[in-house]
Amino acid sequence: MAKGAVAEQLELPGWLARGMADLFPAGEGPASSDADQALGARLVEAAADGRPLRVKLGIDPTGSDIHLGHSILFRKLRAFQDAGHTAVLIIGDFTARIGDPTGKSSTRVQLTAEQVEANATTYLQQLGQGQDPAHALVDFDTPGRLEVRRNSEWLAALNLPQVIELLATSTVGQMLAKEDFAKRYGSGTPIVLHEFLYPLLQGYDSVAVRADIELGGTDQKFNVAMGRDLQRHWRQRPQFGLLLPILPGLDGVQKMSKSLGNTVGLSEDPLSMYSKLEKVPDAVVDDYLTLLTDLDLAALPANPRQRQKAMALEVTRARHGLAAAQQAQLDAATLVGGAAGAGAADAEVPEASLAAVNFPARAFYLLSAVGVCASSSEARRQIQGGGVRLDGQKLADANQEFASAAELDGKVLQLGKRTFRRLVMP
Repeated sequence: MAKGAVAEQLELPGWLARGMADLFPAGEGPASSDADQALGARLVEAAADGRPLRVKLGIDPTGSDIHLGHSILFRKLRAFQDAGHTAVLIIGDFTARIGDPTGKSSTRVQLTAEQVEANATTYLQQLGQGQDPAHALVDFDTPGRLEVRRNSEWLAALNLPQVIELLATSTVGQMLAKEDFAKRYGSGTPIVLHEFLYPLLQGYDSVAVRADIELGGTDQKFNVAMGRDLQRHWRQRPQFGLLLPILPGLDGVQKMSKSLGNTVGLSEDPLSMYSKLEKVPDAVVDDYLTLLTDLDLAALPANPRQRQKAMALEVTRARHGLAAAQQAQLDAATLVGGAAGAGAADAEVPEASLAAVNFPARAFYLLSAVGVCASSSEARRQIQGGGVRLDGQKLADANQEFASAAELDGKVLQLGKRTFRRLVMP
């Protein structure tokens, strides 16, 4: 085969390279023929052998919700599946009980096995298990494309000599080179010894499943590299580390995080999802397009507002289907425009039951009782800041009193430009 033809084959395909922040090892360019140093060569080798690559993605179910920031890794995992490779989705039911120290300034609270398993069940449902395959993030249906493994399968069985062997593969100096540990050590913040085990156990997962590639965020490079080291120790071919960027949150500044309140959940209704995405700051719209869609950025309008709308529509479509996404776009235009009456009445808005509200009820209490605001004090702040409307009319008085549920039944409660709820009687 001509050298040029080999180089062309070893170029990473567009679906793989899209959005990639880091790849290690990267080899010596696309023409490298070393399948242990160049991912393009590993792909060609696997195709010649008729062997799908094993692509590892580990998730620790320390919470119950997955948001769009998490989804970029699952989208890449799905791209590998669609290309014929095997996704190895590791549920860190054992490691979640330790907690990943990455990004943490203190020791994490350890979860019980029951808490972890409950979270794992909701994670898999949100990823598409038992759902419409057309809108699933991960392909659960095609034979040979997915292995779901719990790492307690091998980690819980390790005996003390095996744990000692695992610990002997790394030094304290290597652990303190991890940025989070270094900061805590430098500031005198305690590091509990079991936290040093986390990167080792997570790395051992790669040994247990014989991973060819591990996916992770850019904050996971230490952990992914640890997997390579442990595979070498156990005389396996080291995996490639393919890292993706951390998605900015809805504020466009900080990373998408539930604790910061700047997320879009995978399970959110079409209107909420579209409304939030349509307001993403211009500076990060192209990041969202690159990481959350397959749209050709060069083919989209240059106008920032039109790019926002195209991104919001496509992300919503991928989760809920085109009809629901288009309806959400129409409803958002109606509701955000402040239209009351027939337009708002016909809009498809998620419902909020008035069953928990004790009438007569003041406005600030109403917002917290139906779950639009986390607390009455937050509701007061939102109303006083002019961010609350009822059927398009601004609520100006936090103490405005509503006599009964019938007075509110069917009306749309709006918080800012992203949250809408139709109030309904129990």
